[in-house]
Amino acid sequence: MERRLLREVMRANKQWHLIEPDDRVMVCLSGGKDSYALLALLQKLQTIVPFRFSLVAVNLDQGHPGFPQHMIAEHCEAVGVEHKMLSVDTYSIVLEKTPEGKAYCSMCSRLRRGILYNAAVELGCTKIALGHHRDDLIETALLNLFYAGKLGSMPPRLQSDDGRNTIIRPLAFCAEDDVAAYAGEMKFPIVPCNLCGSQDGLHRQKIKLLLSELEAHNPKIKGNMLAALGNIQVSHLLDLDLRRAVGEAPTWDPYLDPAPPAAQVAKSADSTEGE
Repeated sequence: MERRLLREVMRANKQWHLIEPDDRVMVCLSGGKDSYALLALLQKLQTIVPFRFSLVAVNLDQGHPGFPQHMIAEHCEAVGVEHKMLSVDTYSIVLEKTPEGKAYCSMCSRLRRGILYNAAVELGCTKIALGHHRDDLIETALLNLFYAGKLGSMPPRLQSDDGRNTIIRPLAFCAEDDVAAYAGEMKFPIVPCNLCGSQDGLHRQKIKLLLSELEAHNPKIKGNMLAALGNIQVSHLLDLDLRRAVGEAPTWDPYLDPAPPAAQVAKSADSTEGE
């Protein structure tokens, strides 16, 4: 299982240039199966790639009652990785600001992201590694499609809006079932999330159920969806800005300017040749 996951990590790393020579990578270690697997696989990657890079595991204690911070610290010490423990009470803020019946995830993740982004700069990290896997990518794509009215997911490599941080997702091609099996074999000390994990009927859970039902009829459904995220047919979509950017739509408005630009006329003439 480790070899299978490592192959997918190396494939993502090669295609997206996730980790490069002399990088200092901040591994966001939440205490869940995904982040533990991410840390272990990146440590393995250090022994394979023909260049040096360093890791620092960072955990954020957000003030959840009974959060066992010591478990994560002890794990980092046991596997011999540099680690940094942060403590910021976002738990109280999330409970206070989230309307009753709404999911905590959005505000919780937004607050956590800001704290971790600042920590990465303070620690001199060149990359921030997150534990999102293949299933997270395709579930996010469906969530955006069904509930946000947009096409988008989580890319393996992303520059933050403020330009300070580069976010990478080395597990982007790894199946969640494989990650879970690996975590079980490795006996990672899993820390459950009692804040959002206690909420019922979350949209992501509905998406997971939908995918599970589809997968029962077509075992390749998740692999096909991941492939689709990298196989965009721009000419068959409705985003005019995107189509204009790749030359698939006119860049002029005939209602405002009846005479098309010379380049547009030339292109139209070229397309009719040989008809």
